[in-house]
Amino acid sequence: MRAWTIGFDADDTLWHNERFFRATEDRFADLLASHMEGPHLRARLLDAERRNLGLYGFGIKGFVLSMIETAVEVTEGRVPGTVVREILAMGRDMLAHPIELLPQAREAVEAAAAEGEVVLITKGDLLHQEQKLAASGLGDLFDAVEIVSDKTPSTYLRIFARHGARRAMMVGNSLKSDVIPAIAAGAWGVHVPHGIPWELEHADPPLDHPRFRAIASLGEFSSLIAQIAAAD
Repeated sequence: MRAWTIGFDADDTLWHNERFFRATEDRFADLLASHMEGPHLRARLLDAERRNLGLYGFGIKGFVLSMIETAVEVTEGRVPGTVVREILAMGRDMLAHPIELLPQAREAVEAAAAEGEVVLITKGDLLHQEQKLAASGLGDLFDAVEIVSDKTPSTYLRIFARHGARRAMMVGNSLKSDVIPAIAAGAWGVHVPHGIPWELEHADPPLDHPRFRAIASLGEFSSLIAQIAAAD
């Protein structure tokens, strides 16, 4: 049995993601500027995303549907077909955007591989997440890939049990999805904050929990895993 199973989140942990959503929100606000001011429109869009997560899940396709729904609402059903077409084009642009790795992403995954089995644990659209991993150049470093609809304690319990190591760890930028539920499942949770958090992923850090750690960047991961492994 390998000593560790170490999970890594993908979006905004290994590569940039949220900033493309923000840029698209800016385009969306410009597109509908004659109907609603930007801050109010963004609030309406966030409400739509919150309502629709249980129906569409996470990812660009659900985001596009929420933009279309918001456009219909704020125009009182009079949204022109040209606007819908432009929103769909925005979604295609997001899906086609090149992958931009975060600094030290490869080195962090390599450091994890030296300690045990490495698993990519990400949520979102299956096809797009597979495409992003293939484009990232990191696929050869992972022993397994788990693309899930949501990240809950039961999700992590199931994944870590399947991979069967003595100890487990989850590394990610979201306290709500990557850290807190992994700790609840008995794993270590390592928070790597990203500069652009999504409002629906906000949570307070579990600062007093003995299996919680926070690092400023992936460049600190190698020394952190070595310290934890040596002390355990």
